[in-house]
Amino acid sequence: MIASEDVSSPAEDVDPPLKLGLPSSILFVCGKNSIRSPMAELLTRRMLSKSAYIASAGVKKGERDPFVDAVLAEEGISLDNRQPRNLDELEDGYFDLIITLTPLAHHTVLEKMRGFSVDVEYWPTPDPTLLTGSREQILVAYRDVRDRLKKQIEQRFA
Repeated sequence: MIASEDVSSPAEDVDPPLKLGLPSSILFVCGKNSIRSPMAELLTRRMLSKSAYIASAGVKKGERDPFVDAVLAEEGISLDNRQPRNLDELEDGYFDLIITLTPLAHHTVLEKMRGFSVDVEYWPTPDPTLLTGSREQILVAYRDVRDRLKKQIEQRFA
């Protein structure tokens, strides 16, 4: 057992991402910002401190996907009124870490970030829209993507 001290230090006032050296701003990018990157954004927001700025965007602007709402609701998370956006619509263009989730997003980000000092990671994530079948079969594919992202986020930022 480790004894705790009552002595406060300035470092204790710093939120975990900054205290642990984790990125203070993270951007998730996928093809259309309608499935993978918004899921990753919300799952990461739930896990990290409020001091970390977390956003998502797509290479192109897509349409909101109701299956994303359904599988996020199972986790107690909601997109609320958030709509998909593309990279050009971001308010802040600088991030400590950009995580790409599709090959197109990865190549696009590497090209756009050429000459900038930013860390880019590629997390290949399957496209659940490629599966056809019943509503439940499609939800299984979306849950798989959600759970893969959740696991990756936990491993990367825990």
